[in-house]
Amino acid sequence: MPISPNQGSTGGGTTVVITGTNLAGATAVKFGTKNATITANTATSVTVTSPSGTGTVPVTVTTPGGTSNPLQFFYVSAPFKTSLSPVSGVTAGGDTVTINGTGLSTATAVNFGATAATPTVVNDGQLTVTVPAGAAPGPVSVSVTTAGGTNNGLSYTYIDAPTIVSLNPASGPASGGTVVTLTGTNLSTTQSVTFDGTPAPFSVLSDTSLSVVTPPGTAGAVDVTVTTSGGSATATGGFTYVAGPGI
Repeated sequence: MPISPNQGSTGGGTTVVITGTNLAGATAVKFGTKNATITANTATSVTVTSPSGTGTVPVTVTTPGGTSNPLQFFYVSAPFKTSLSPVSGVTAGGDTVTINGTGLSTATAVNFGATAATPTVVNDGQLTVTVPAGAAPGPVSVSVTTAGGTNNGLSYTYIDAPTIVSLNPASGPASGGTVVTLTGTNLSTTQSVTFDGTPAPFSVLSDTSLSVVTPPGTAGAVDVTVTTSGGSATATGGFTYVAGPGI
């Protein structure tokens, strides 16, 4: 006589289907010493809502013909999450997040706001999950659903990719050292600025402005790339190095 699923939340409320023979007219289904709520019954199946409980309990079905042999049902505690990393990423999604906690081995879904993603279980204390696309930039709650229930309490912040609108001045000596104001959008989480691949010192003035000091370069137009927690943006040929005079 199979039981499906054979595990559920300690708080009860799991829909369980017991299949077998001569099950019509079931008068009681017990999980240990507690009665389950019968919601459907045929000659070959009984559907019930599990009561609350802990540990492993025997499940029996009683009909006018007697009581069945016991089956095992395992109660699972709700998951507990301690951390997730990284805590932010691109609004387009696609980043891999690691969630640490306990009771995660039966995880079936991780919700980022209203959007669910399917996790990969590493072990009872860790999951990895690919972040789904967000509806808009900003924080969303993160919840994990397991056989033991759903737990919230963590958040993840979606960040839009940056844009570069202008550089002022847009040219300077090849020896470097020019202080450039870079304007754009979504710049507050800037991690690096490069000129032709060479990192440049910078400071964040606002979400729309950076102050950057050009590194030494080779005469000519070079690409300028800004990388943030939300992605990267490149101004193709955005800055021109000017060769110094020679005599």
